[in-house]
Amino acid sequence: MSTQIGTAERPLRVAIIGAGPSGFYAAGGLLKNKKADVTVDMFERLPAPHGLVRYGVAPDHQNIKAVSKVYDRTAADPRFRFFGNVEFGKDITHDDIKAHYDAVIYAVGTPSDRKLNIPGEDLPNSMSATEFVAWYNGHPDYVDLNPDLSCEAALVVGVGNVAMDVARILAKSVDELKNTDIADHALAALAESKIKDIYVVARRGPAQIKFTNVEIREMGHLELADIIVDPAELKLDAASSAAIQNDTAAQKNIDYLRAYSEIGSTGKPRRVHFRFLLSPKEIIANDEGKIIQVKLEKNRLRPTATGYIQSEGIGEYETLDVGMVLRSVGYRGVPLPGVPFYERWGTIPNKVGRVTEADSEEVVPGEYVVGWIKRGPSGVIGTNKPDALESVNSLLDDLQQGKLPGAPDPDPEAVDKLLHERNVRYVTIDEWHKIDEIERARGAEQGRPRVKFVSIEDMLAAIEE
Repeated sequence: MSTQIGTAERPLRVAIIGAGPSGFYAAGGLLKNKKADVTVDMFERLPAPHGLVRYGVAPDHQNIKAVSKVYDRTAADPRFRFFGNVEFGKDITHDDIKAHYDAVIYAVGTPSDRKLNIPGEDLPNSMSATEFVAWYNGHPDYVDLNPDLSCEAALVVGVGNVAMDVARILAKSVDELKNTDIADHALAALAESKIKDIYVVARRGPAQIKFTNVEIREMGHLELADIIVDPAELKLDAASSAAIQNDTAAQKNIDYLRAYSEIGSTGKPRRVHFRFLLSPKEIIANDEGKIIQVKLEKNRLRPTATGYIQSEGIGEYETLDVGMVLRSVGYRGVPLPGVPFYERWGTIPNKVGRVTEADSEEVVPGEYVVGWIKRGPSGVIGTNKPDALESVNSLLDDLQQGKLPGAPDPDPEAVDKLLHERNVRYVTIDEWHKIDEIERARGAEQGRPRVKFVSIEDMLAAIEE
């Protein structure tokens, strides 16, 4: 009998840490490959898979969430196993993975956020858009976030798709949200919201905005909110005009903004204001510690030697009266126990998906990385597919060249035994399907896609019934 790794008798054993889009694209690439026989075990800290699709995509974007059907097809492969409710570094360690798998792929995303680093940023009701998104999407870690929506104005810092999502959710009526899979606690809180004005602020100009055409177009269809744009802020400097000369998407974004500036206020009870060339400098609270204002510095644009158009303050300021601040200025990864980490960028260092030591850049045999933790937070969900396949190809090339160390104990049952010995209640793919079916059934009763479980305890209780 052959003992060569990657044969039917001794399949290549790969562990994937993280069950989001990049992890599933990597699993799909491995299972479809024609170079080697492969088995995949996927480990996820939460009982539910799909990561960003479940907990990051806005609840009113159900068409985007439909991509999970692709991941379900991958999970249905008999060579695939799901270990939900298993935390890497705690329930299963780096040493465990190296002992039982020939290779590991890290697909953990960038769960942390970048800060503004300004006074008052840590005040109550100043938070990251990441936290707010997780709260309204029913992420178990953020159920108790309890944002205060009793103020009349909120500031969203940033002009990417996530910034647009949170601004849109704040601006929408309950009727517009009640047929989505938004978490029940968020729907109840938004029903009582007193917010009338949402300011979306960019440190650079309209030519540098990052949201997609779809996101800005959606803003024109809000039931309760007008879009307010000052036409004077849409004037482009020469460098910005040149930069987007051949960028149809950027030009279309500005066309939408110009159209909104011409429409102006129609008397709707809420308003979404787009402001440009402003940087928050201080979040100001009253004597009771509640946010009442944000001080912003006016900026101008200056091209650098590399062609990047950066903003710089001009020493002039204005204030906005707001009671809530949501920052959406970038994301960063967090270190994993035993895994190299590049602190400056918040990513796992790598060469074409092969994990490297942060200092020496020496390749770590048998370890790979995909998704945002590999390349930084960029692109949309589909961008993760070619990214994941690049890393999978590196892994398979290393297998063919004999560069994988090979697991000392590749027996699949050894992992089950290990978790049982540690009293880890892991969730299988069949058990996830039961959770999924219950959520969908609860949603069907209300005319919604699903009603989510928002606690790990409730998920585990559901599969024990």
